[in-house]
Amino acid sequence: MLGIRDPKVMGAMPATRSEGQWALGYTEPLNAAETAKREDDGLNVRARIEHLYSKQGFASIWPSDLRSRFRWCGLYTQRPEVDGYFMMRIRIPGGILTSDQTRMIADVSRRFGRDVADVTDRQNVQLHWIRVEDVPRIWDLLEPAGLSTMEACGDVPRNILGCPLAGIDGSEIIDASSAIQEVNARILGDPEFSNLPRKYKISISGCTHQCAQHEINDVGLVGTRGPGGDAGFDLWVGGGLSTNPMFATRIGTFVRPEQVTDVVIGITRIFRDWGYRRARNRARFKFLVRDWGPEKFREMLEKEIGYALVDLAEPKASALTGREHHGVWPQKDGRFYVGFVPKAGRISGHQLEAIARLADRFGEGRIRTTTQQKVVILDVPEDKVEDLVAELEAIDLPARASAWRRGTMACTGIEFCKLAIVETKGRAAELYRYLEDRLPGFDEDVRINVNGCPNSCARYQTADIGLMGCQVSETIYTPDHDGNQVASKRKVEAFLVHLGGHLGEGRAFGRKARGVKVLGSETGPYVEALVRRYRKQRNTDENFAAFIARLSDAELAEFASKPKLVGAPPASSVIAEARVS
Repeated sequence: MLGIRDPKVMGAMPATRSEGQWALGYTEPLNAAETAKREDDGLNVRARIEHLYSKQGFASIWPSDLRSRFRWCGLYTQRPEVDGYFMMRIRIPGGILTSDQTRMIADVSRRFGRDVADVTDRQNVQLHWIRVEDVPRIWDLLEPAGLSTMEACGDVPRNILGCPLAGIDGSEIIDASSAIQEVNARILGDPEFSNLPRKYKISISGCTHQCAQHEINDVGLVGTRGPGGDAGFDLWVGGGLSTNPMFATRIGTFVRPEQVTDVVIGITRIFRDWGYRRARNRARFKFLVRDWGPEKFREMLEKEIGYALVDLAEPKASALTGREHHGVWPQKDGRFYVGFVPKAGRISGHQLEAIARLADRFGEGRIRTTTQQKVVILDVPEDKVEDLVAELEAIDLPARASAWRRGTMACTGIEFCKLAIVETKGRAAELYRYLEDRLPGFDEDVRINVNGCPNSCARYQTADIGLMGCQVSETIYTPDHDGNQVASKRKVEAFLVHLGGHLGEGRAFGRKARGVKVLGSETGPYVEALVRRYRKQRNTDENFAAFIARLSDAELAEFASKPKLVGAPPASSVIAEARVS
């Protein structure tokens, strides 16, 4: 099959260039990542970790395993790589945790990870400071509790997103919990899907608020009513962010609950066989979907699964842009759930231990992580709500946090991530504290997402105010031996600014504030100035995204311009404290 040039098979593909699609016979690897995957399946690295690397240490790890296949076990090398520590990502489908599972994660964090953890916006929990010598022992603790790190990273199906209130929220269209668990069980660890062209993200939710962000996932199944009024899912494919952000495309089909696994597996096979494997920057599923269009994609999907799907008119998009699970809210059974806010996703092992204890004491041990880096305790009787809220407040996990704290997210950042070029977790904590002091009582939904690089792990392109890390040159003057001032340059942290991003009705990516680079030490005064301008210039009841959407390019440039700052203080000491590491 190699080198096939049949125009009927090639379709619209250029005859002079292969994109490395397996379905067209192009099986020879076209880059180093594809070569590594063909040399050995990423799933096989587990045996080497257990029997070789954990016994002989970091220096014994093959480079191709260290920089590639370790991801299939949920492991990334941590900055700086030479220190030999790893970030470990724990897969939590739908964000569903028990108190026993949470307690086990807490125990692992405290024993092996210096008491540091992150709740991610994909509902995972990440640990840091992990040594390869300890990884088999950690698996021996996590896996009997029903937890896994497998395929939490790599060119595989990542953790499946879901609504944290599935089965709890009385307004939901359908409880997608069983669908998530069924798909996860079918797809996880299967060699059939362990070599995809790139990472692959799935969202399955029956929530009316559409909180699982189907619009920016490779596969999104969002709850809706079918033509006959029965509950099922609307299918979207090809969403993703990073340097080429694209919203997912509606396929226009109704997926019944019993069809979900067939459909997800069918789509995954299409991506595996037809996805682009030549260049990594074009290997995400969104590029194939864009090139095919919805009609061809539906045709190929129905051929893959062996039956036709029912047509579906486009349902109404959610009018909510924040899609939050914070505070105290009623469940459909009369009890309450309580959502609370870590520091921009940063949490500690001892806090996780406390959460498990409180979930048992005030509820039934059911805990959820959210797509906004929050945590939720379910099943709280009404007469125990205030006691739980007070207990959470005492360990700095507020259920009634300020708008600034609850609206701020951050990726891992330069503290641990090799791709990041700026501080994020500490910077985000510093920022919301500054805004709490300068704009007290503010209670609107303005979301601020802080990202350490262009990869958009913290979704800066869908935030009201998205801050993307960069570096700028700063001139400093030092005296020479004769007392003359000598100029020199140094690199300092800064942020590019994107404004007005949101999902739901009228969805839009943030508009870049061209020519604006905000120094890290200036982020607080800069965001304060934006918010004050917004409140002064907006129409009545106009939210931030709607306000930005109606500005012309010239008006946006004026709105986003930097204020004149007088002696903005350095914040390194505040950042070091805010990291809580």
